[in-house]
Amino acid sequence: MMAAGAEAPDSWYLALLGFAEHFRTSSPPKIRLCVHCLQAVFQFKPPQRVEARTHLQLGSVLYHHTKNSELARTHLEKAVRARVQVAQFEDVKFEAASLLSELYCQQNLVDSAKPLLRKAIQISQQTPYWHCRLLFQLAQLHTLEKDLVSACDLLGVGAEYARVVGSEYTRALFLLSKGMLLLMERKLQEVHPLLTLCGQIVETWQGNPIQKESLRVFFLVLQVTHYLDAGQVKSVKPCLKQLQQCIQTISTLHDDEILPSNSADLFHWLPKEHMCVLVYLVTVMHSMQAGYLEKAQKYTDKALMQLEKLKMLDCSPILSSFQVILLEHIIMCRLVTGHKATALQEISQVCQLCQQSPRLFSNHAAQLHTLLGLYCISVNCMDNAEAQFTTALRLTSHQELWTFIVTNLASVYIREGNRHQELYSLLERINPDQNFPVRRFLRETLKMSNAEDLNRLTACSLVLLGHIFYVLGNHRESNNMVVPAMQLASKIPDMSVQLWSSALLKDLNKACGNSMDAHEAAQMHQNFSQQLLQDHIAACSLPEHNLISWTEGPPPVQIQAQNGPTTSLASLL
Repeated sequence: MMAAGAEAPDSWYLALLGFAEHFRTSSPPKIRLCVHCLQAVFQFKPPQRVEARTHLQLGSVLYHHTKNSELARTHLEKAVRARVQVAQFEDVKFEAASLLSELYCQQNLVDSAKPLLRKAIQISQQTPYWHCRLLFQLAQLHTLEKDLVSACDLLGVGAEYARVVGSEYTRALFLLSKGMLLLMERKLQEVHPLLTLCGQIVETWQGNPIQKESLRVFFLVLQVTHYLDAGQVKSVKPCLKQLQQCIQTISTLHDDEILPSNSADLFHWLPKEHMCVLVYLVTVMHSMQAGYLEKAQKYTDKALMQLEKLKMLDCSPILSSFQVILLEHIIMCRLVTGHKATALQEISQVCQLCQQSPRLFSNHAAQLHTLLGLYCISVNCMDNAEAQFTTALRLTSHQELWTFIVTNLASVYIREGNRHQELYSLLERINPDQNFPVRRFLRETLKMSNAEDLNRLTACSLVLLGHIFYVLGNHRESNNMVVPAMQLASKIPDMSVQLWSSALLKDLNKACGNSMDAHEAAQMHQNFSQQLLQDHIAACSLPEHNLISWTEGPPPVQIQAQNGPTTSLASLL
Protein backbone atom coordinates (compact mmCIF):
# COMPACT_ATOMS: atom_id res chain seq x y z
CA MET A 1 0.00 0.00 0.00
CA MET A 2 1.14 3.58 -0.64
CA ALA A 3 1.20 6.52 1.73
CA ALA A 4 -1.23 9.38 1.06
CA GLY A 5 1.38 11.77 -0.28
CA ALA A 6 3.50 14.84 0.25
CA GLU A 7 1.14 16.81 2.52
CA ALA A 8 0.62 15.50 6.05
CA PRO A 9 -2.70 13.63 5.93
CA ASP A 10 -5.22 13.52 8.76
CA SER A 11 -4.67 10.86 11.41
CA TRP A 12 -7.97 9.12 10.53
CA TYR A 13 -6.66 8.38 7.08
CA LEU A 14 -3.38 6.97 8.35
CA ALA A 15 -5.22 4.85 10.92
CA LEU A 16 -7.59 3.36 8.31
CA LEU A 17 -4.67 2.73 5.95
CA GLY A 18 -2.74 1.03 8.75
CA PHE A 19 -5.69 -1.23 9.60
CA ALA A 20 -6.26 -2.07 5.92
CA GLU A 21 -2.60 -2.98 5.45
CA HIS A 22 -2.60 -5.06 8.66
CA PHE A 23 -5.60 -7.10 7.44
CA ARG A 24 -4.15 -7.46 3.91
CA THR A 25 -0.83 -8.82 5.20
CA SER A 26 -2.29 -11.06 7.92
CA SER A 27 -1.73 -14.79 7.58
CA PRO A 28 -4.15 -15.77 6.14
CA PRO A 29 -5.11 -12.34 4.66
CA LYS A 30 -8.40 -10.85 5.92
CA ILE A 31 -9.42 -9.24 2.65
CA ARG A 32 -13.04 -8.47 3.62
CA LEU A 33 -11.87 -6.41 6.62
CA CYS A 34 -9.18 -4.72 4.51
CA VAL A 35 -11.85 -3.68 1.96
CA HIS A 36 -14.14 -2.37 4.77
CA CYS A 37 -11.32 -0.14 6.10
CA LEU A 38 -10.60 1.30 2.66
CA GLN A 39 -14.31 1.87 1.93
CA ALA A 40 -14.58 3.74 5.24
CA VAL A 41 -12.19 6.40 3.85
CA PHE A 42 -14.99 7.71 1.59
CA GLN A 43 -17.21 8.43 4.67
CA PHE A 44 -14.81 11.27 5.61
CA LYS A 45 -15.23 13.11 2.26
CA PRO A 46 -11.47 13.09 1.63
CA PRO A 47 -9.61 15.41 -0.81
CA GLN A 48 -9.67 14.30 -4.47
CA ARG A 49 -6.12 12.97 -4.46
CA VAL A 50 -6.85 10.77 -1.39
CA GLU A 51 -10.13 9.61 -2.95
CA ALA A 52 -8.34 8.68 -6.22
CA ARG A 53 -5.63 6.75 -4.41
CA THR A 54 -8.21 4.90 -2.28
CA HIS A 55 -10.11 3.87 -5.43
CA LEU A 56 -6.80 2.56 -6.82
CA GLN A 57 -6.03 0.64 -3.62
CA LEU A 58 -9.52 -0.89 -3.49
CA GLY A 59 -9.37 -1.81 -7.17
CA SER A 60 -5.95 -3.41 -6.66
CA VAL A 61 -7.00 -5.45 -3.59
CA LEU A 62 -10.23 -6.63 -5.23
CA TYR A 63 -8.42 -7.50 -8.49
CA HIS A 64 -5.57 -9.43 -6.87
CA HIS A 65 -7.37 -11.09 -3.95
CA THR A 66 -11.02 -11.64 -4.93
CA LYS A 67 -13.16 -12.77 -7.87
CA ASN A 68 -15.19 -9.56 -7.77
CA SER A 69 -13.72 -8.17 -11.00
CA GLU A 70 -16.71 -5.91 -11.73
CA LEU A 71 -16.29 -3.99 -8.47
CA ALA A 72 -12.51 -3.86 -9.00
CA ARG A 73 -13.16 -2.44 -12.47
CA THR A 74 -15.53 0.24 -11.08
CA HIS A 75 -12.93 1.48 -8.57
CA LEU A 76 -10.09 1.46 -11.10
CA GLU A 77 -12.18 3.37 -13.65
CA LYS A 78 -12.90 6.02 -10.99
CA ALA A 79 -9.17 6.28 -10.19
CA VAL A 80 -8.37 6.74 -13.91
CA ARG A 81 -11.07 9.43 -14.34
CA ALA A 82 -10.05 11.35 -11.18
CA ARG A 83 -9.08 15.00 -11.79
CA VAL A 84 -5.77 14.93 -9.96
CA GLN A 85 -3.64 17.97 -10.84
CA VAL A 86 -0.78 17.54 -8.33
CA ALA A 87 2.27 16.15 -10.17
CA GLN A 88 3.22 13.68 -7.42
CA PHE A 89 -0.21 12.07 -7.68
CA GLU A 90 -0.20 11.51 -11.45
CA ASP A 91 1.26 8.03 -10.82
CA VAL A 92 -2.12 7.05 -9.33
CA LYS A 93 -3.74 7.49 -12.75
CA PHE A 94 -0.93 5.61 -14.51
CA GLU A 95 -0.97 2.68 -12.09
CA ALA A 96 -4.77 2.53 -12.29
CA ALA A 97 -4.64 2.59 -16.12
CA SER A 98 -2.04 -0.19 -16.13
CA LEU A 99 -4.06 -2.40 -13.78
CA LEU A 100 -7.39 -1.63 -15.48
CA SER A 101 -6.03 -2.57 -18.91
CA GLU A 102 -4.87 -5.91 -17.41
CA LEU A 103 -8.38 -6.46 -16.09
CA TYR A 104 -9.93 -5.53 -19.47
CA CYS A 105 -7.69 -8.09 -21.19
CA GLN A 106 -8.73 -10.72 -18.67
CA GLN A 107 -12.36 -9.96 -19.60
CA ASN A 108 -11.52 -10.14 -23.35
CA LEU A 109 -12.06 -6.38 -23.72
CA VAL A 110 -8.78 -5.76 -25.56
CA ASP A 111 -10.35 -2.93 -27.60
CA SER A 112 -11.01 -1.07 -24.33
CA ALA A 113 -7.47 -1.72 -23.01
CA LYS A 114 -5.60 -0.29 -26.03
CA PRO A 115 -7.02 3.29 -26.06
CA LEU A 116 -6.71 3.42 -22.26
CA LEU A 117 -2.98 2.60 -22.46
CA ARG A 118 -2.43 4.93 -25.44
CA LYS A 119 -3.94 7.87 -23.54
CA ALA A 120 -1.86 7.08 -20.42
CA ILE A 121 1.29 6.92 -22.60
CA GLN A 122 0.49 10.36 -24.08
CA ILE A 123 0.25 12.08 -20.70
CA SER A 124 3.06 10.23 -18.89
CA GLN A 125 6.09 11.65 -20.72
CA GLN A 126 7.23 13.57 -17.65
CA THR A 127 7.18 10.35 -15.56
CA PRO A 128 9.92 8.12 -17.07
CA TYR A 129 9.14 4.94 -15.09
CA TRP A 130 5.43 4.90 -15.95
CA HIS A 131 5.96 6.04 -19.54
CA CYS A 132 8.34 3.12 -20.18
CA ARG A 133 6.19 0.62 -18.29
CA LEU A 134 3.04 1.57 -20.21
CA LEU A 135 4.91 1.34 -23.54
CA PHE A 136 6.10 -2.17 -22.62
CA GLN A 137 2.55 -3.11 -21.61
CA LEU A 138 0.94 -1.90 -24.85
CA ALA A 139 3.69 -3.60 -26.90
CA GLN A 140 2.99 -6.85 -25.02
CA LEU A 141 -0.74 -6.48 -25.76
CA HIS A 142 -0.04 -6.10 -29.51
CA THR A 143 2.31 -9.12 -29.34
CA LEU A 144 -0.40 -11.29 -27.76
CA GLU A 145 -2.69 -10.22 -30.63
CA LYS A 146 0.06 -11.27 -33.08
CA ASP A 147 0.37 -7.65 -34.31
CA LEU A 148 4.18 -7.71 -34.18
CA VAL A 149 4.60 -4.66 -36.44
CA SER A 150 2.77 -2.35 -33.99
CA ALA A 151 4.61 -3.96 -31.06
CA CYS A 152 8.00 -3.36 -32.74
CA ASP A 153 7.08 0.28 -33.44
CA LEU A 154 6.21 0.88 -29.77
CA LEU A 155 9.44 -0.78 -28.59
CA GLY A 156 11.37 1.48 -30.99
CA VAL A 157 9.62 4.55 -29.50
CA GLY A 158 10.50 3.27 -26.00
CA ALA A 159 14.18 2.78 -26.93
CA GLU A 160 14.45 6.35 -28.25
CA TYR A 161 12.65 7.77 -25.17
CA ALA A 162 14.97 5.82 -22.83
CA ARG A 163 17.99 7.19 -24.72
CA VAL A 164 16.68 10.77 -24.34
CA VAL A 165 16.11 10.40 -20.57
CA GLY A 166 19.60 8.91 -20.17
CA SER A 167 18.67 5.27 -19.42
CA GLU A 168 20.95 3.07 -21.55
CA TYR A 169 19.88 0.04 -19.49
CA THR A 170 16.18 0.40 -20.35
CA ARG A 171 17.09 1.38 -23.92
CA ALA A 172 18.82 -2.01 -24.18
CA LEU A 173 15.72 -3.77 -22.77
CA PHE A 174 13.50 -2.10 -25.40
CA LEU A 175 15.93 -2.93 -28.22
CA LEU A 176 16.41 -6.55 -27.12
CA SER A 177 12.62 -6.99 -26.87
CA LYS A 178 12.31 -5.57 -30.39
CA GLY A 179 15.06 -7.96 -31.56
CA MET A 180 13.10 -10.88 -30.09
CA LEU A 181 9.99 -9.90 -32.08
CA LEU A 182 11.99 -9.38 -35.29
CA LEU A 183 13.38 -12.91 -34.87
CA MET A 184 9.80 -14.18 -34.45
CA GLU A 185 8.87 -12.37 -37.69
CA ARG A 186 11.98 -13.75 -39.45
CA LYS A 187 13.08 -10.20 -40.36
CA LEU A 188 16.72 -11.25 -40.37
CA GLN A 189 17.97 -8.22 -42.32
CA GLU A 190 16.81 -5.97 -39.44
CA VAL A 191 17.91 -8.36 -36.67
CA HIS A 192 21.67 -8.30 -37.47
CA PRO A 193 22.32 -4.53 -37.03
CA LEU A 194 19.98 -4.42 -34.02
CA LEU A 195 21.77 -7.26 -32.21
CA THR A 196 25.15 -5.66 -33.01
CA LEU A 197 23.97 -2.38 -31.42
CA CYS A 198 22.56 -4.26 -28.39
CA GLY A 199 25.88 -6.06 -27.92
CA GLN A 200 27.72 -2.72 -27.82
CA ILE A 201 25.25 -1.17 -25.34
CA VAL A 202 25.37 -4.22 -23.05
CA GLU A 203 29.18 -4.28 -22.97
CA THR A 204 29.65 -0.53 -22.37
CA TRP A 205 26.86 -0.08 -19.77
CA GLN A 206 28.26 0.23 -16.24
CA GLY A 207 25.66 -0.32 -13.55
CA ASN A 208 24.16 -2.84 -11.16
CA PRO A 209 26.03 -6.17 -11.82
CA ILE A 210 22.83 -8.27 -11.77
CA GLN A 211 21.13 -5.91 -14.24
CA LYS A 212 24.20 -5.99 -16.49
CA GLU A 213 24.42 -9.80 -16.45
CA SER A 214 20.67 -10.16 -17.05
CA LEU A 215 21.00 -7.92 -20.14
CA ARG A 216 23.86 -10.15 -21.28
CA VAL A 217 21.71 -13.28 -20.75
CA PHE A 218 18.86 -11.72 -22.78
CA PHE A 219 21.29 -10.80 -25.57
CA LEU A 220 22.96 -14.24 -25.64
CA VAL A 221 19.60 -16.09 -25.58
CA LEU A 222 18.61 -14.16 -28.71
CA GLN A 223 21.95 -14.93 -30.36
CA VAL A 224 21.73 -18.64 -29.53
CA THR A 225 18.12 -18.99 -30.77
CA HIS A 226 19.06 -17.06 -33.93
CA TYR A 227 21.85 -19.58 -34.65
CA LEU A 228 19.60 -22.56 -33.82
CA ASP A 229 16.86 -21.23 -36.11
CA ALA A 230 19.41 -21.34 -38.92
CA GLY A 231 20.46 -24.90 -37.97
CA GLN A 232 23.99 -23.72 -37.04
CA VAL A 233 24.45 -26.13 -34.16
CA LYS A 234 28.25 -26.20 -34.30
CA SER A 235 28.72 -22.44 -34.84
CA VAL A 236 26.55 -21.60 -31.82
CA LYS A 237 28.71 -23.48 -29.29
CA PRO A 238 30.90 -20.50 -28.17
CA CYS A 239 27.74 -18.38 -27.65
CA LEU A 240 26.03 -21.14 -25.69
CA LYS A 241 29.09 -21.59 -23.51
CA GLN A 242 29.14 -17.83 -22.77
CA LEU A 243 25.45 -18.00 -21.86
CA GLN A 244 26.01 -20.90 -19.45
CA GLN A 245 28.93 -19.05 -17.79
CA CYS A 246 26.79 -15.92 -17.55
CA ILE A 247 23.98 -17.69 -15.69
CA GLN A 248 26.52 -19.17 -13.28
CA THR A 249 27.83 -15.65 -12.57
CA ILE A 250 24.29 -14.37 -11.92
CA SER A 251 23.54 -17.19 -9.47
CA THR A 252 26.54 -16.09 -7.32
CA LEU A 253 25.50 -12.39 -7.22
CA HIS A 254 23.30 -11.03 -4.44
CA ASP A 255 20.41 -8.72 -5.27
CA ASP A 256 21.49 -5.17 -4.57
CA GLU A 257 18.95 -3.21 -2.57
CA ILE A 258 20.28 0.16 -3.81
CA LEU A 259 17.65 1.70 -6.08
CA PRO A 260 18.86 3.20 -9.39
CA SER A 261 19.09 7.01 -9.42
CA ASN A 262 17.24 7.11 -12.77
CA SER A 263 13.62 6.00 -12.30
CA ALA A 264 13.57 4.75 -15.92
CA ASP A 265 16.02 2.02 -14.80
CA LEU A 266 13.50 0.44 -12.40
CA PHE A 267 12.90 -2.63 -14.61
CA HIS A 268 14.24 -6.12 -14.73
CA TRP A 269 13.90 -8.63 -17.54
CA LEU A 270 13.29 -11.90 -15.66
CA PRO A 271 13.94 -13.14 -12.11
CA LYS A 272 17.27 -15.01 -12.06
CA GLU A 273 15.50 -18.31 -11.22
CA HIS A 274 13.44 -17.95 -14.43
CA MET A 275 16.59 -17.09 -16.41
CA CYS A 276 18.19 -20.28 -15.13
CA VAL A 277 15.28 -22.40 -16.49
CA LEU A 278 15.46 -20.51 -19.80
CA VAL A 279 19.17 -21.31 -20.18
CA TYR A 280 18.40 -25.00 -19.52
CA LEU A 281 15.70 -24.74 -22.18
CA VAL A 282 17.96 -23.33 -24.93
CA THR A 283 20.59 -25.95 -23.97
CA VAL A 284 17.93 -28.67 -24.47
CA MET A 285 17.05 -27.13 -27.86
CA HIS A 286 20.74 -27.26 -28.84
CA SER A 287 21.18 -30.86 -27.65
CA MET A 288 18.05 -31.97 -29.54
CA GLN A 289 19.17 -30.36 -32.80
CA ALA A 290 22.69 -31.76 -32.43
CA GLY A 291 21.30 -35.24 -31.69
CA TYR A 292 22.77 -35.47 -28.16
CA LEU A 293 19.57 -36.97 -26.81
CA GLU A 294 20.91 -38.21 -23.46
CA LYS A 295 22.23 -34.71 -22.78
CA ALA A 296 18.83 -33.24 -23.77
CA GLN A 297 17.14 -35.58 -21.30
CA LYS A 298 19.57 -34.68 -18.50
CA TYR A 299 19.00 -30.93 -18.89
CA THR A 300 15.23 -31.39 -19.27
CA ASP A 301 15.09 -33.32 -15.97
CA LYS A 302 17.06 -30.55 -14.21
CA ALA A 303 14.86 -27.81 -15.69
CA LEU A 304 11.59 -29.60 -14.85
CA MET A 305 12.73 -30.19 -11.25
CA GLN A 306 13.52 -26.49 -10.86
CA LEU A 307 10.18 -25.56 -12.47
CA GLU A 308 8.24 -27.73 -10.02
CA LYS A 309 9.93 -25.93 -7.10
CA LEU A 310 9.28 -22.49 -8.61
CA LYS A 311 5.61 -23.24 -9.36
CA MET A 312 4.96 -23.97 -5.68
CA LEU A 313 5.73 -20.30 -4.91
CA ASP A 314 5.13 -18.52 -8.21
CA CYS A 315 2.10 -18.73 -10.54
CA SER A 316 3.74 -16.76 -13.36
CA PRO A 317 2.32 -17.97 -16.74
CA ILE A 318 5.82 -17.96 -18.27
CA LEU A 319 6.71 -20.98 -16.10
CA SER A 320 3.92 -23.05 -17.65
CA SER A 321 5.11 -21.96 -21.12
CA PHE A 322 8.66 -23.10 -20.27
CA GLN A 323 7.27 -26.41 -18.98
CA VAL A 324 5.25 -27.06 -22.15
CA ILE A 325 8.20 -26.25 -24.45
CA LEU A 326 10.51 -28.54 -22.44
CA LEU A 327 7.94 -31.35 -22.57
CA GLU A 328 7.50 -30.87 -26.34
CA HIS A 329 11.24 -31.37 -26.80
CA ILE A 330 11.53 -34.37 -24.49
CA ILE A 331 8.48 -36.04 -26.16
CA MET A 332 10.28 -35.90 -29.54
CA CYS A 333 13.36 -37.25 -27.77
CA ARG A 334 11.38 -40.23 -26.37
CA LEU A 335 9.85 -41.04 -29.78
CA VAL A 336 13.31 -41.10 -31.39
CA THR A 337 14.83 -43.28 -28.66
CA GLY A 338 11.93 -45.77 -28.78
CA HIS A 339 10.11 -44.82 -25.54
CA LYS A 340 6.60 -44.33 -26.92
CA ALA A 341 4.72 -45.13 -23.69
CA THR A 342 6.63 -42.42 -21.78
CA ALA A 343 6.15 -39.98 -24.69
CA LEU A 344 2.40 -40.60 -24.58
CA GLN A 345 2.21 -39.90 -20.84
CA GLU A 346 4.14 -36.66 -21.38
CA ILE A 347 1.78 -35.66 -24.23
CA SER A 348 -1.03 -36.15 -21.69
CA GLN A 349 0.86 -33.85 -19.28
CA VAL A 350 0.98 -31.14 -21.96
CA CYS A 351 -2.79 -31.59 -22.45
CA GLN A 352 -3.35 -31.07 -18.71
CA LEU A 353 -1.24 -27.90 -18.69
CA CYS A 354 -3.16 -26.58 -21.73
CA GLN A 355 -6.50 -27.31 -20.01
CA GLN A 356 -5.50 -24.81 -17.30
CA SER A 357 -4.76 -21.96 -19.73
CA PRO A 358 -6.69 -21.09 -22.92
CA ARG A 359 -3.78 -18.89 -24.07
CA LEU A 360 -1.28 -21.70 -23.61
CA PHE A 361 -3.55 -24.02 -25.59
CA SER A 362 -4.01 -21.55 -28.47
CA ASN A 363 -0.20 -21.10 -28.64
CA HIS A 364 0.60 -24.83 -28.52
CA ALA A 365 -2.43 -26.62 -30.03
CA ALA A 366 -0.74 -27.15 -33.42
CA GLN A 367 2.41 -28.56 -31.75
CA LEU A 368 0.29 -30.84 -29.56
CA HIS A 369 -1.54 -32.35 -32.55
CA THR A 370 1.79 -32.66 -34.40
CA LEU A 371 3.28 -34.64 -31.49
CA LEU A 372 0.20 -36.88 -31.44
CA GLY A 373 0.65 -37.37 -35.20
CA LEU A 374 4.27 -38.43 -34.67
CA TYR A 375 3.16 -40.82 -31.91
CA CYS A 376 0.48 -42.28 -34.25
CA ILE A 377 3.15 -42.94 -36.90
CA SER A 378 5.32 -44.70 -34.29
CA VAL A 379 2.45 -47.09 -33.43
CA ASN A 380 1.27 -47.46 -37.06
CA CYS A 381 -2.12 -45.76 -36.62
CA MET A 382 -1.84 -44.09 -40.02
CA ASP A 383 -5.46 -42.87 -40.30
CA ASN A 384 -5.14 -41.19 -36.91
CA ALA A 385 -1.73 -39.74 -37.88
CA GLU A 386 -3.29 -38.18 -40.98
CA ALA A 387 -6.16 -36.73 -38.92
CA GLN A 388 -3.75 -35.29 -36.34
CA PHE A 389 -1.49 -33.68 -38.96
CA THR A 390 -4.49 -32.27 -40.85
CA THR A 391 -5.76 -30.73 -37.59
CA ALA A 392 -2.29 -29.31 -36.85
CA LEU A 393 -2.11 -27.74 -40.34
CA ARG A 394 -5.47 -26.06 -39.75
CA LEU A 395 -4.18 -24.54 -36.50
CA THR A 396 -0.79 -23.15 -37.56
CA SER A 397 0.41 -20.20 -39.62
CA HIS A 398 4.06 -20.76 -38.64
CA GLN A 399 6.05 -21.51 -41.80
CA GLU A 400 8.65 -23.91 -40.29
CA LEU A 401 6.04 -25.88 -38.33
CA TRP A 402 3.83 -26.04 -41.44
CA THR A 403 6.72 -27.52 -43.46
CA PHE A 404 7.52 -30.02 -40.69
CA ILE A 405 3.88 -31.17 -40.51
CA VAL A 406 3.52 -31.47 -44.30
CA THR A 407 6.71 -33.54 -44.66
CA ASN A 408 5.48 -35.92 -41.93
CA LEU A 409 2.09 -36.16 -43.64
CA ALA A 410 3.94 -37.05 -46.86
CA SER A 411 5.71 -39.86 -44.95
CA VAL A 412 2.26 -41.17 -43.89
CA TYR A 413 1.15 -41.29 -47.55
CA ILE A 414 4.39 -43.07 -48.53
CA ARG A 415 3.93 -45.70 -45.79
CA GLU A 416 0.31 -46.30 -46.77
CA GLY A 417 1.51 -47.05 -50.32
CA ASN A 418 -1.73 -46.26 -52.16
CA ARG A 419 -1.90 -42.48 -51.78
CA HIS A 420 0.17 -41.42 -54.81
CA GLN A 421 -2.08 -38.55 -55.91
CA GLU A 422 -2.23 -36.96 -52.42
CA LEU A 423 1.54 -37.46 -52.07
CA TYR A 424 2.35 -35.70 -55.36
CA SER A 425 0.08 -32.75 -54.58
CA LEU A 426 1.74 -32.43 -51.14
CA LEU A 427 5.23 -32.59 -52.65
CA GLU A 428 4.16 -29.88 -55.09
CA ARG A 429 3.28 -27.64 -52.10
CA ILE A 430 6.56 -28.37 -50.30
CA ASN A 431 8.79 -27.88 -53.34
CA PRO A 432 7.16 -26.82 -56.62
CA ASP A 433 10.40 -27.58 -58.54
CA GLN A 434 10.23 -31.38 -58.88
CA ASN A 435 13.10 -31.69 -61.40
CA PHE A 436 16.05 -32.37 -59.16
CA PRO A 437 18.37 -35.37 -58.77
CA VAL A 438 17.54 -36.88 -55.35
CA ARG A 439 20.97 -38.42 -54.74
CA ARG A 440 22.81 -35.13 -55.34
CA PHE A 441 20.53 -33.37 -52.87
CA LEU A 442 21.03 -36.13 -50.30
CA ARG A 443 24.80 -35.75 -50.64
CA GLU A 444 24.42 -31.96 -50.16
CA THR A 445 22.28 -32.60 -47.07
CA LEU A 446 24.95 -34.95 -45.75
CA LYS A 447 27.67 -32.38 -46.34
CA MET A 448 25.75 -29.58 -44.57
CA SER A 449 24.56 -31.70 -41.64
CA ASN A 450 28.06 -33.11 -41.13
CA ALA A 451 29.60 -29.60 -41.15
CA GLU A 452 27.21 -28.42 -38.41
CA ASP A 453 27.20 -31.63 -36.28
CA LEU A 454 23.51 -32.34 -36.96
CA ASN A 455 23.95 -35.99 -35.98
CA ARG A 456 20.36 -37.22 -36.52
CA LEU A 457 20.11 -35.61 -39.95
CA THR A 458 23.52 -37.10 -40.85
CA ALA A 459 22.45 -40.59 -39.67
CA CYS A 460 19.13 -40.42 -41.61
CA SER A 461 20.88 -39.16 -44.78
CA LEU A 462 23.51 -41.92 -44.54
CA VAL A 463 21.02 -44.76 -44.11
CA LEU A 464 18.78 -43.44 -46.91
CA LEU A 465 21.75 -43.13 -49.28
CA GLY A 466 22.86 -46.61 -48.18
CA HIS A 467 19.40 -47.97 -49.02
CA ILE A 468 19.43 -46.29 -52.46
CA PHE A 469 22.88 -47.77 -53.27
CA TYR A 470 21.70 -51.21 -52.06
CA VAL A 471 18.66 -51.09 -54.38
CA LEU A 472 20.97 -50.04 -57.25
CA GLY A 473 23.19 -53.07 -56.52
CA ASN A 474 26.22 -50.97 -55.42
CA HIS A 475 26.92 -53.00 -52.26
CA ARG A 476 30.34 -51.54 -51.46
CA GLU A 477 29.03 -47.93 -51.55
CA SER A 478 25.94 -49.01 -49.60
CA ASN A 479 28.14 -50.54 -46.88
CA ASN A 480 30.21 -47.30 -46.71
CA MET A 481 27.00 -45.45 -45.83
CA VAL A 482 25.18 -47.93 -43.60
CA VAL A 483 28.07 -48.74 -41.20
CA PRO A 484 28.64 -45.07 -40.10
CA ALA A 485 24.82 -44.58 -40.03
CA MET A 486 24.58 -47.45 -37.54
CA GLN A 487 27.45 -46.09 -35.41
CA LEU A 488 25.93 -42.61 -35.31
CA ALA A 489 22.41 -43.92 -34.61
CA SER A 490 23.78 -45.98 -31.66
CA LYS A 491 25.45 -42.86 -30.25
CA ILE A 492 22.24 -40.77 -30.39
CA PRO A 493 20.50 -43.39 -29.82
CA ASP A 494 17.92 -43.36 -32.65
CA MET A 495 15.93 -46.61 -32.55
CA SER A 496 14.28 -46.25 -35.99
CA VAL A 497 17.60 -45.66 -37.77
CA GLN A 498 19.18 -48.55 -35.83
CA LEU A 499 16.31 -50.85 -36.88
CA TRP A 500 16.60 -49.70 -40.51
CA SER A 501 20.43 -49.93 -40.55
CA SER A 502 20.51 -53.40 -38.98
CA ALA A 503 17.97 -54.68 -41.56
CA LEU A 504 20.11 -53.23 -44.38
CA LEU A 505 23.32 -54.67 -42.90
CA LYS A 506 21.68 -58.10 -42.69
CA ASP A 507 20.62 -57.98 -46.36
CA LEU A 508 23.96 -56.48 -47.49
CA ASN A 509 26.04 -59.13 -45.75
CA LYS A 510 23.78 -61.89 -47.03
CA ALA A 511 24.14 -60.56 -50.59
CA CYS A 512 27.94 -60.40 -50.19
CA GLY A 513 28.09 -63.95 -48.74
CA ASN A 514 29.25 -62.81 -45.25
CA SER A 515 27.06 -65.25 -43.31
CA MET A 516 28.62 -64.51 -39.85
CA ASP A 517 28.11 -60.75 -40.21
CA ALA A 518 24.64 -61.33 -41.65
CA HIS A 519 23.73 -63.46 -38.61
CA GLU A 520 25.06 -60.80 -36.20
CA ALA A 521 23.10 -58.04 -38.00
CA ALA A 522 19.96 -60.25 -37.95
CA GLN A 523 20.38 -60.74 -34.19
CA MET A 524 20.72 -56.95 -33.68
CA HIS A 525 17.63 -56.38 -35.82
CA GLN A 526 15.71 -58.94 -33.74
CA ASN A 527 16.76 -57.22 -30.47
CA PHE A 528 15.66 -53.78 -31.69
CA SER A 529 12.38 -55.23 -33.00
CA GLN A 530 11.64 -56.87 -29.62
CA GLN A 531 12.34 -53.63 -27.70
CA LEU A 532 10.08 -51.63 -30.03
CA LEU A 533 7.36 -54.29 -29.93
CA GLN A 534 7.25 -54.37 -26.12
CA ASP A 535 7.14 -50.57 -25.96
CA HIS A 536 4.44 -50.55 -28.66
CA ILE A 537 2.21 -52.90 -26.62
CA ALA A 538 2.81 -50.89 -23.42
CA ALA A 539 1.91 -47.58 -25.15
CA CYS A 540 -1.26 -48.89 -26.83
CA SER A 541 -2.47 -50.35 -23.52
CA LEU A 542 -2.41 -46.95 -21.76
CA PRO A 543 -5.69 -45.02 -21.36
CA GLU A 544 -3.85 -42.00 -22.85
CA HIS A 545 -3.69 -43.89 -26.18
CA ASN A 546 -7.27 -42.72 -26.78
CA LEU A 547 -5.88 -39.20 -27.33
CA ILE A 548 -5.12 -40.29 -30.92
CA SER A 549 -8.85 -39.81 -31.69
CA TRP A 550 -8.98 -36.23 -30.37
CA THR A 551 -9.01 -33.68 -33.22
CA GLU A 552 -11.57 -31.03 -32.17
CA GLY A 553 -11.71 -28.37 -29.45
CA PRO A 554 -9.66 -28.21 -26.22
CA PRO A 555 -7.92 -31.34 -24.84
CA PRO A 556 -10.28 -33.90 -23.24
CA VAL A 557 -10.42 -33.57 -19.44
CA GLN A 558 -10.57 -37.30 -18.73
CA ILE A 559 -9.10 -40.14 -20.76
CA GLN A 560 -11.00 -43.42 -20.55
CA ALA A 561 -9.07 -46.69 -20.35
CA GLN A 562 -9.42 -49.18 -23.18
CA ASN A 563 -8.93 -52.94 -23.48
CA GLY A 564 -5.50 -53.69 -24.91
CA PRO A 565 -3.82 -52.48 -28.10
CA THR A 566 -5.99 -52.01 -31.18
CA THR A 567 -3.29 -51.18 -33.74
CA SER A 568 -1.60 -53.39 -36.31
CA LEU A 569 1.96 -54.42 -35.44
CA ALA A 570 2.75 -55.93 -38.84
CA SER A 571 4.26 -52.87 -40.54
CA LEU A 572 6.22 -51.88 -37.40
CA LEU A 573 8.70 -54.72 -37.87
